[in-house]
Amino acid sequence: MNNILHRINHNFSESIQTKINSADTLVEIIGAACQKVVQCLLDGNKILSCGNGGSPCDAMHFSSEMLNRFKHERPSLPAIALTADIATLTSIANDYSYDDIFAKQLRALGQSGDMLLAISTSGNSANVINAIKAAQDKQITVLALTGGDGGKIAGALQEHDIEIRVPAFEVARIQEVHLFIIHCICDIVDYQLFGHGELAT
Repeated sequence: MNNILHRINHNFSESIQTKINSADTLVEIIGAACQKVVQCLLDGNKILSCGNGGSPCDAMHFSSEMLNRFKHERPSLPAIALTADIATLTSIANDYSYDDIFAKQLRALGQSGDMLLAISTSGNSANVINAIKAAQDKQITVLALTGGDGGKIAGALQEHDIEIRVPAFEVARIQEVHLFIIHCICDIVDYQLFGHGELAT
């Protein structure tokens, strides 16, 4: 039992340390990403999101927070998780390629001025990279959440795109910070668009 408790405590410590490291390096880039998301919504555009493994859950989590609410009552905001339509995902994977499951949807649903939230812990997911390329072809700004060394996504981004790279290599730790970043974005959207969540002085 002591070994189990030790491992649990170790997991807590690693998670906390990863967030501390992220706070030391990522706050400004998260702020810049938040501003782009807010401007996208102010301009009447939408945010599309995608990822694999645990990341599609984060993509759907983000879109649900936008479409429903985060902490406070507010109007719904336009967001589409490209990971949510199982019939579309499986038909594209079956008829074409799994690498096309997000790019093909994005070419149909994305418009210039939209944003793509592309989530990949490794930065090497082929279908996410293809979605990024499709977004760039349509003048859609990319916000990439990655980890480690950024993988191939780091080299695929253009000047107006943003990468938020978690300073960690363990997938679980990266995913935990990705979710935290998503919550930060949701909080700033609510704060800047609707005046919610004023901090106590």
